[in-house]
Amino acid sequence: QVQLVESGGGLVQAGGSLRLSCVVSGSTFSRYVMGWFRQAPGKERSMVASISWNGGRTYYQDSVKGRFTISRDNYKNTVYLQMNRLKPEDTAVYYCAADFSDTLNTDVELYDYWGQGTQVTVSS
Repeated sequence: QVQLVESGGGLVQAGGSLRLSCVVSGSTFSRYVMGWFRQAPGKERSMVASISWNGGRTYYQDSVKGRFTISRDNYKNTVYLQMNRLKPEDTAVYYCAADFSDTLNTDVELYDYWGQGTQVTVSS
């Protein structure tokens, strides 16, 4: 059984930084495309960033380009999301997800496994 556990969320002032981590267990981590999604109250869940199995390809939502960095450590079965220059509009529950494919999909429905989410709150 594949399990994803996120950590690193919290409350931060605008302009600050947070680093989210997601540890994957129960499967061969290096075979998955990994993604970070977020969902704000009243809004649909949307992709923030994704990374290919070897880290060679990445995707970012336009609103986070230049501020967020996704990375992975296949030896530690962990994917990270470094978030800098945070804005109040980044406030959301952040989820990591795994997609057993070789495509950097952005569609929520195409991801196979999900974590429970971690809250990120950015105060102005």
